[in-house]
Amino acid sequence: MPSHRSCPEFRRTIQHPDRRSFVKAGMLGATGLGLADLFRSEALASTTTATAKRPTSVIILWMRGGPAHQDTWDPKPDAAVEYRGEFGTIPSTVPGVRLCDLLPMSAKMMHKWSMVRSLHHHEAGHSAGDQICFTGYNSGPSPDENIHPSCGSIVSKQLGHTVPHMPAYVMIPRMLPGAGSAYLGVAHRPFETQADPANMAVPFKVPNFTLPAGITMERVGDRKGLLGSFDAVRRDIDATGQYEAMDRYQKKAWDVVTSAAARDAFDLDKEPMSIRERYGIMPAFDPGALNRCGCPAWSQRILLARRLVEAGVRLVTVDLRWWDTHVKGFESLKLGFLDRWDRAYTALIEDLESRGLLESTLVLAWGEFGRTPRVNNDAGRDHYPGVFSAALAGGGIKGGTVVGESDEKAAFPKTNPKSPQDVLATVYHHLGIDTKTEYFNNGRPIPVLPSGKVIEELF
Repeated sequence: MPSHRSCPEFRRTIQHPDRRSFVKAGMLGATGLGLADLFRSEALASTTTATAKRPTSVIILWMRGGPAHQDTWDPKPDAAVEYRGEFGTIPSTVPGVRLCDLLPMSAKMMHKWSMVRSLHHHEAGHSAGDQICFTGYNSGPSPDENIHPSCGSIVSKQLGHTVPHMPAYVMIPRMLPGAGSAYLGVAHRPFETQADPANMAVPFKVPNFTLPAGITMERVGDRKGLLGSFDAVRRDIDATGQYEAMDRYQKKAWDVVTSAAARDAFDLDKEPMSIRERYGIMPAFDPGALNRCGCPAWSQRILLARRLVEAGVRLVTVDLRWWDTHVKGFESLKLGFLDRWDRAYTALIEDLESRGLLESTLVLAWGEFGRTPRVNNDAGRDHYPGVFSAALAGGGIKGGTVVGESDEKAAFPKTNPKSPQDVLATVYHHLGIDTKTEYFNNGRPIPVLPSGKVIEELF
């Protein structure tokens, strides 16, 4: 006999609960369905309703390299020093929840964001971990090559654009392993800014695209002349038919750089300096090197992500590398990583909230894995997928929640273990993506996710 959970009436009830549903709850409870199931589904449904006024979006703050969970969001003050590390802890605004003492702004805002402390998977390589966290699937023979589409490409495929001439999926500044479109095709690749807003030494602008008939950005003059000449240039190209002759991806790129709305969204000069300083500014930065603390000045990338979702981009991934703290890890974290992260992360949450964007925008901060429980001989920690943490805010998520816990040495999940697929299922739930949808690769149907459940405790 089929389960009551598979019947059409149950599905209607669980997706659209009303007062009549609760009257039926007693009968359903006799077959295994309790009020808790209905209350849970109502809570999840209400988060969707709450964000329905504005199209939903996601910002992924990709902490590439793997942040040390013990030295950020999951400290172990009672562990032996070889596990505990060099930092202390501070209380947050949530009773009983402590953070690394180098994250004071995050601690004061803990009631606005939440954590999952029991994530785990099996891949200890950077690119292989990227693949799992961006796609939900294991990597292929070459971890640097996408064989499954990323969450951003799925969003582009299923949801497309919400605003004309704005990309659905943006990568700041460039593509990462796992972040491509694979068999969904080039049309669903991320739009890469390529230029880096972290480089304050030069004005940030999207670089030139290869255009037909020898037309280049230089041809229409300097930056001010370029902004004033876009419409005329586009009309000229359309009149010759060359615009229509471009391939689909090139047309999408051209639409972006010729759109007034897109130009404004990508123009960081329009942002008040007080806001830019709140996120954090370094006046000079060599993108080919690291600064004195060992990490790039990526704070302005995070600000650009806010501008893009405000303009209608559905999913923005921000590359926040390198949290790969093998050597002098505590020194790197203390001299710049944690202070810079603390400032920019809390600025983003405040900024989204003040603009009425936090309910519609889910902010996910994580890396491809955590770091080893025991400190190594170089005062750092090595790759470790056995347990790690993620921070989530906005998108209907209730702040101040901690899901799961790691053991006393931060080595393995102790309670309520979660997977990267669960995190992706939560992201897709916020966006309204159907994870059961299948796309064909070489004639074989492949679902959006192979596994994973929404982390309901967050809502």
